[in-house]
Amino acid sequence: MKLYPEAAENQLEFDKVKALLLEHCRTEFAVEKAQHLRIHTRKDYIIKELSQTYEYKLITEQNLLFPNDVVLNIQKDLKLLGITGSTIVGEQWMQVKRLCMAIENIFRWFNQERRLAFTSLALVIADTYYEKAIVEMIDEVLDESGNVKDTASEDLQRIRMNLYKKRNELRRAFERVVAKLSKAGYTTDIAESFSNGRRVVAVFSEHKRQIKGILHGESDSRKTTFIEPEETIELNNDVYSLENDERKEVLRILRALTSKLSVYAPLLKSYHDILGIFDFIRAKAKLALDMNGNFPSVSDKVYVDLKDAYHPLLYLYNKKLSKPTIPLNISFDEKDRILVISGPNAGGKTVAMKTIGLNQMMMQSGLLVPVKPDSQMGIFKQLFIHIGDTQSIEFELSTYSAQLNAMKYFIENANGKTLFFIDELGGGSDPNLGGAFAEVILEELSRKHSVGIVTTHYLNLKVMANRTPGLFNGAMAFDEVRLQPLYKLIVGKPGSSYTFSIAERIGLPKPLINRAKKLVDEDHFRLDKLLNSTEQDMQQIDKEKKQLHKLIRENEKLKKEMETVLHKEKHKQQVEILKQQNKITEDRIAYLKDTERKLRQMVVEWRKADDKNTVVKNISAVLFPKNEKIITGKMAKKIDARYKETAAEIIVGTKVKIKKNHQVGEVKELRGKRAIVQIGQLPINVELNDLVAVQEKNQEN
Repeated sequence: MKLYPEAAENQLEFDKVKALLLEHCRTEFAVEKAQHLRIHTRKDYIIKELSQTYEYKLITEQNLLFPNDVVLNIQKDLKLLGITGSTIVGEQWMQVKRLCMAIENIFRWFNQERRLAFTSLALVIADTYYEKAIVEMIDEVLDESGNVKDTASEDLQRIRMNLYKKRNELRRAFERVVAKLSKAGYTTDIAESFSNGRRVVAVFSEHKRQIKGILHGESDSRKTTFIEPEETIELNNDVYSLENDERKEVLRILRALTSKLSVYAPLLKSYHDILGIFDFIRAKAKLALDMNGNFPSVSDKVYVDLKDAYHPLLYLYNKKLSKPTIPLNISFDEKDRILVISGPNAGGKTVAMKTIGLNQMMMQSGLLVPVKPDSQMGIFKQLFIHIGDTQSIEFELSTYSAQLNAMKYFIENANGKTLFFIDELGGGSDPNLGGAFAEVILEELSRKHSVGIVTTHYLNLKVMANRTPGLFNGAMAFDEVRLQPLYKLIVGKPGSSYTFSIAERIGLPKPLINRAKKLVDEDHFRLDKLLNSTEQDMQQIDKEKKQLHKLIRENEKLKKEMETVLHKEKHKQQVEILKQQNKITEDRIAYLKDTERKLRQMVVEWRKADDKNTVVKNISAVLFPKNEKIITGKMAKKIDARYKETAAEIIVGTKVKIKKNHQVGEVKELRGKRAIVQIGQLPINVELNDLVAVQEKNQEN
């Protein structure tokens, strides 16, 4: 993106955002990327960067562990690997091994399911592969501490075996010498030491002549002399020679390993870059979580629709103080390209302008922005800015001259892909003349289809924005009663500067204020008063609108609760109906089972009975109970006239009445809770609960 002036990033405080991003970077690669963060204009690249950051943010929010906790800065070591004849030592190889293992964990993390879920992050490793042979070759030569293994070569194994033997011989011989000299009283409290890698005896200086060997030096006090005994000189020479051979062989092995793995230098460099890229993406995601950054819809068109947009730095500052930040809602399209913001000083006009500019810079550099996810942002190729007092002593430019110089550049270079911001257009000059120039500048920028924001106090620019296609008014809300800015942008109407209201509130003498009012053009004063009144009315309407929305939401809530209650009641009724249906079904099944039982008994009786007609009548009564209630009623009256119920115990031989059908019979057999009752020629199996003992009334007499 082309920026004007060169300090545009600093004026919009993009440098502060980069500083916050740097705090989250852990690798040198990520730090380098953050320090040189570019503002891009290619849609595919911007969307890729935003998508990767958004996916990593999702991983963090879902508490998924992404395996990029390894921090390595080994660019120099990997560069050395690619130089012919170079040698990488054990500790360096351990870092290379850690790099490979970290990459292996990342490849393992991106299984088939996650590659589909996090497609943008998977692109980081799309053009590379994991080579397990690198770790295998390192493990063949080095142990976990980075030391060359004995098995790395036959020569090294032989040298170390001989060295082990010689050191043991030297230790035994040295101990014998020390014991002998100690017994003679020649040794000091230290007894033994090392000098240039050789074992020496510490003896009192007055006895040094009595000991054969090589003198290696004396202590600072000259009271102690260090002597290599004659008995160990040859062994020390052998050990020294073998240690030298070991060093040469280890160096040869490491050089051979370096040469062998040098073919993988480009691959290892790509591994290192991958860790750095993921660290950079992680840093961007952490920053997004801090400032509530989201992924808006990105378009190549010159279109901006920001919903609940926050100034990132102001949001973070207020967050620390637990203060609310007022969001910004604004849209630019082909119809409304240039917003003219008016209102009182310190009302937030410049903050609103910086909010849009900074969010645009962040989005085009691949950073998630603090807006609602359904916001839409276009891509601009140029960003011009003129904010604050830019007078230059060096070039002898006044504030107004500096502004005209900037406007000259804007007009000459602006086009349909330009986003511009001008603070206090026309300020620093005569209001009438400066206002005229400001109108001409706005007309030219509008003619070039540029998109931008202009802040002003000039009345003519407010009027111009109302009648000129492509321009539209906006105002920063102000509470006239409390004399406080509300930091809320209201689009569609110009704002008042509240000049006289502020003067009255701070206590300037009324005569002075009245004199000032008389000096102002009457139409101008009347219009400013009208704007003032309109703004206060709009604020009242907004309050009433919010109250109305609140009542509507409460009504919707009550409606949903009522629907829930009705749904529960309806469900309850349906359950009750099902219960009744189930009960009818159970009674029907019981009736059918009872009918089946009776028919089985009648079949048995048919086989035994001589009078087949009686059995046929009984079967007909069971199968065709059309007048069952009438018959049962008549039978009940007849039985009740003949028999009376008693409390007698039901045993075999007892006369009983069946409660259901009022038939009387004699108990022939008891089977647990059931009884076999003989009714006429027909035995019936009946539950005891359905029986009651009876006695003929004639028997009472």
